Amino acid sequence: MTNLKRTAIALATLLTLGGCSSIEPWVKPYERQYLASDIMQFDRDPVASGYLHHVFQSREGARGAEGGSGGGCGCN
Repeated sequence: MTNLKRTAIALATLLTLGGCSSIEPWVKPYERQYLASDIMQFDRDPVASGYLHHVFQSREGARGAEGGSGGGCGCN
């Protein structure tokens, strides 16, 4: 290979690798409020969803996958 080709390959590699690094974070601390918005949540009401998961675990006798806690009757 000629020096021109080697230089072009080296320059292309450096430019490609240089684009992957960044000094500043992508999400700034004051922008995180938009990521924690209610519209970004999977469930409309996480407390009610947690209760329903707990009731389903109690009825099925399956525990641990959803992170529910409490008694076996679903009343806690």
